[in-house]
Amino acid sequence: MVLDALITYEAQLRLGLFLAAFSTLAVWEIFAPRRALVMPKARRWLANLGILIVNTVAVRAIAPAAAVGIAQFAEQRGIGLLHGLDLPLPVEILLALLALDLAIYLQHVMFHAVPLLWRLHRVHHADLDFDVTTGTRFHPIEMLLSLALKAAAIFLIGASVFAVLIFEIALNLTAMFNHSNIRIPKAGDAVLRLFVVTPDMHRVHHSLYADETNRNFGFNLPWWDHLFGTYRDQPRSGHEQMVIGIPSFRDPRRCITLPGILAMPFVAERGEGAAADAVAESTRQSS
Repeated sequence: MVLDALITYEAQLRLGLFLAAFSTLAVWEIFAPRRALVMPKARRWLANLGILIVNTVAVRAIAPAAAVGIAQFAEQRGIGLLHGLDLPLPVEILLALLALDLAIYLQHVMFHAVPLLWRLHRVHHADLDFDVTTGTRFHPIEMLLSLALKAAAIFLIGASVFAVLIFEIALNLTAMFNHSNIRIPKAGDAVLRLFVVTPDMHRVHHSLYADETNRNFGFNLPWWDHLFGTYRDQPRSGHEQMVIGIPSFRDPRRCITLPGILAMPFVAERGEGAAADAVAESTRQSS
């Protein structure tokens, strides 16, 4: 009965947790920021939260129950590896969560490695700052494609509805947390990143340097980066001085406006100014 209620009110539950986490992190960013922002916050937030609204409408229009509905369909028909095993519920949930997180890690690597997919994913990386709203900034086509890939993973794994619901909530919350511009004491960060991707760990992934952008792909768990050799501890320039974004998109009119974000996958990459060219050259030399 509890599970039925969670499924029925899944959207409201996720919205409530999103608002609570977003508000907490936004206030934390005000009183204990990790680094100074370089762009006007209001302008960026309007674009980043605007794309979040577009994505939510698009996903819910195509798949009203999203990943949870997909899991419910698979569970009712016994589709997937875990449905064929007689495992205790806690073990099944743990295995499903680990497998889903690995699938998201591999998907993230693929979106960097495949040029056509990178055109979509660069929308996320072209943000000129790094804060809690960066975790909501993805192109609608990427969101729909990600949902399709997630559906394939759910069918293959046989993740239960409850496991998928937990994973979806955790993914939303950690995406905001590990993109937030919050200051965590160094010792605390060192302990936290043993179990979860921290903002300092993930910020490296948003560096302008290509060899740093292609590191730290994890969203929830840091273990896959260690296992597959994609972990980097710190950015070469330090967190306060590192430049966020990608060399070919530095114009705020294209990077932090809703029309610019929506058009970005269809625009050819090109250098934007001497500073971007110099960083791009440094990137090539260091890679």
